Amino acid sequence: MNPSPNAQSTGNDATERRTWPAVSVVMPVLNEQRHLADAVRHILTQEYPGELELVLAVGPSRDRTQEIADKLATEDPRVIVVPNPTGRTPQGLNIAIKASQYSIVVRVDGHSLLPADYVRAAVETMEATGADNVGGIMAAEGVTSFEQAVARAMTSKLGVGNARFHTGGEAGEVETVYLGTFRRSALERVGGYDETFVRAQDWEMNHRIRQSGGKVFFTPRMQVTYRPRPNLRQLAKQYFHTGRWRRVVGREHQGTLNLRYLAPPLAVLAMAVGALAGALGFWPGWILPAGYAAGVVAGGAVTGRGLPLGAWARLPLVYATMHISWGLGFLTSPPGLGRLDPPK
Repeated sequence: MNPSPNAQSTGNDATERRTWPAVSVVMPVLNEQRHLADAVRHILTQEYPGELELVLAVGPSRDRTQEIADKLATEDPRVIVVPNPTGRTPQGLNIAIKASQYSIVVRVDGHSLLPADYVRAAVETMEATGADNVGGIMAAEGVTSFEQAVARAMTSKLGVGNARFHTGGEAGEVETVYLGTFRRSALERVGGYDETFVRAQDWEMNHRIRQSGGKVFFTPRMQVTYRPRPNLRQLAKQYFHTGRWRRVVGREHQGTLNLRYLAPPLAVLAMAVGALAGALGFWPGWILPAGYAAGVVAGGAVTGRGLPLGAWARLPLVYATMHISWGLGFLTSPPGLGRLDPPK
């Protein structure tokens, strides 16, 4: 590590002169041909007065991701490309962090778009609060009708509960944040990302930071544009595996599960029991799945206000897919998941 702070003026007044710490941005990428160039452009055009580097850990992609990454590196010396042979996110993050050099590390995904003031807001928040990790809002935005429906669901309490990095809220200490801007000293203190966590590695990392005495801080100043999954199949797969890995976190770190995480599997179990009872002739059993269906339709009608008609019509199906996939993933999470070499 070789921090190289860069003193620059933020205005004409001498009182605005200060030293800004140099920042390393790390990004694991795999099959990101669609979004990579745009994501990198949003990083390299940050309105940040200090030095900045970007390390891309590129996995064995099936598209032109490697070609695009190499081209970006030839066009700007701040971009460094390193291989991530496994293609997995936690390994890519650790590889990129090791290849970076500065004392503040900003995590970004290949399909995330940073606003121009993101890095500056992160550094200012970190310095003001003394936090080891700061993050903001996962501002989901869709292009197609389906993506718009997913974006609305991912920013509503009906879809994702009351996590502030999804729904917004006041600044303050939290359990976890989206992506995150870390002090390198905190990453080194806890040993980096746990590479057995193919998913949920952010939550798991932030838990260890808090257990070690560190602070994780949310601020609505930081917003990252997130592109949702483009179709129902990919959305279901995303939430199924998220549910599976969130249960692994619960097994590894006792006492970390609360009602927000348990609601989807409990709903799935209740609907399954009700449907089975109904099928066996106890007709009141159908009240449970029918009540859930009515609830997501009514919830979609309320939370979908302002959406185009196509997105509004898809919203109940999106809610059901997120809830049921997450719940099934949680319920079917194998006991050995996360303890052995996990599948991709």
